[in-house]
Amino acid sequence: MSIKINGEQYTTFRDYINDETRISPAEKAQIEFETELIGKIIEARELKGLSQRDLAEISGVKQPAIARLESMRSTPQIDTLCKLLSPLGYKLSIVPTEE
Repeated sequence: MSIKINGEQYTTFRDYINDETRISPAEKAQIEFETELIGKIIEARELKGLSQRDLAEISGVKQPAIARLESMRSTPQIDTLCKLLSPLGYKLSIVPTEE
């Protein structure tokens, strides 16, 4: 199975983001960050036993917005992240990168 992105065939999405002729290191880092962040939000929601609808009710973020975020069709604003993370028992922080 392969995927087609911008007219090019790739075996996996990972192949696409590793294609340095198509995507810059900065773009790759952003994609990886967003993927990891969204994955952690989904994981935290599921560990709490919450549906998207449940999280919407306790966070004030509408369920369709949560669905778009979780499917990576939209990039969340910082205030939206804070609204979602707080009832899940998390907060945003900035930490130094490991060198």
